Amino acid sequence: MERDLRAVRAVIFDLAAWRGALTPDRPAVWDGTAWLTYRALDCRATRLAQRLHAQGVRKGDRVGILAPNHLLHLDSLLAAPKLGFVHTPYNYRLTAEELRRLLAEAAPKLLFVDDAMRGLLHGVDTTVVELATYDDWLGRNAPPFPRPALDDDDVWMMLFTGGSTGTPKGALIPYRQVLANAVNTIMAWGVTADDCAIQATPMFHAGVNVLATPLLYAGGRLVLLAAFEPGAYLSLAEMHRVTLCFMVPTMYQLLADDPAFDGTDLSAVRWAICGGAPCAPLLRDTYAARGVLFKLGYGLTEAGVNCFAIDAETARARPDSVGLPMPLLRAAIRRPDGTEAVADEIGELTLAGPAVFSGYHERPEETTRVLRDGWLWTGDLARRDAGGCFQIVGRRKEMYISGGENVYPAEIEAALSQHPAVAECAVLGIPHPQWGETGLAAIVLTPGRLCDSSQLRTWLTQHLAGYKLPREFLFLQVLPKTAAGKINKPEILRVFERRHKKTGKKTICGHDNI
Repeated sequence: MERDLRAVRAVIFDLAAWRGALTPDRPAVWDGTAWLTYRALDCRATRLAQRLHAQGVRKGDRVGILAPNHLLHLDSLLAAPKLGFVHTPYNYRLTAEELRRLLAEAAPKLLFVDDAMRGLLHGVDTTVVELATYDDWLGRNAPPFPRPALDDDDVWMMLFTGGSTGTPKGALIPYRQVLANAVNTIMAWGVTADDCAIQATPMFHAGVNVLATPLLYAGGRLVLLAAFEPGAYLSLAEMHRVTLCFMVPTMYQLLADDPAFDGTDLSAVRWAICGGAPCAPLLRDTYAARGVLFKLGYGLTEAGVNCFAIDAETARARPDSVGLPMPLLRAAIRRPDGTEAVADEIGELTLAGPAVFSGYHERPEETTRVLRDGWLWTGDLARRDAGGCFQIVGRRKEMYISGGENVYPAEIEAALSQHPAVAECAVLGIPHPQWGETGLAAIVLTPGRLCDSSQLRTWLTQHLAGYKLPREFLFLQVLPKTAAGKINKPEILRVFERRHKKTGKKTICGHDNI
């Protein structure tokens, strides 16, 4: 019986084989020149598994990818259940030193590398296949291989966390998480075989599980975009009648600023998910004028990416809310002692269910710190209203104490983003001799608008208590971002410290470059 159950699990996890048998001729992926069917995807994944087995790759081995968005990422993702290896994409935007540390930690058995990034691997001892030769390499003959027995907790992929609060960690993503996230997304978001989305965010991080894997499970269509470029995205969205979107706010802003935005037909878009950071009201209004509804998303690599769902009416009325937990996920807001917070009380968001990850690769202490009694402590602060809707307040590590009062940067950022002159903003705590800590607000102004720190402070006094007002302002042309598109607050602090040391002033105004 157990042997039969293992065989059933293997079939369920092998997405390419299942879809390839169920809807073989349905278009699945646009690779930039043509549509590949689900049968073609399964054939490519099987060939990759055969070739990797011939190279000595076995169940549990890691297979790395260092490349921009490319069909190779999907080949590897879909081949992993056939052979049991761990799909391990790397951030190609890292420095050589950062990358070497991660490669040493994960030790991939084989690494696929884009030609332009080959120089980052100097001194790295692993078998390398260059992207330029990948198709020829894939087409070579290889014998059949034995299929592995897979369990729910076997690792499908290792995804590195964003690293905005420290060194990236390898999050071990089990099969149950990917499947639960797909089921959650399909049910809660109403994803169907008629849907189409563009994979515009980098495929080396968890963003690939926001829409790509659920969409493929549902039998929909996925359009690959090698690198995000606003004009290309808009052209593809109109050409393929894209129905669902997922990007970070900066990408949505770049689309809205593109000359082609107003003339692009976006009538097929049912809604757009905004993740990674809050979305400014002016940006939401810009898309609403085009008939595109924004939904605020929340997720993290460790919990299946899509953690909450919200209906259209609530999204319009409560743009700051992420809604209710997904069907296969439990959510609770807890105090530091583990007890549950009451309605409207701020606490740490904890999650439980099959979509929670297995832990961090070779980091038992950090795993124990976040996984407690079956619950994932996310490090994010949230509140739940009396109706059960959740609102994300900010990162626990980002909260600071000013004059004995807790201050949550996300609350200040939300108020600043409503000012018509503010295009982007970020707030973080910095030391203060009298109050212990105070706020530093980094501001990017809307093109053509002028505003200074005193005007912004006056604006904030209308919305926030005095102890929440930032005492330092830093005006920048752009906010530094991580590879995942999140605002890099440690880098903002470094910029502020450099400018502060250089000028000797307490408040920095003007358009400083970073």
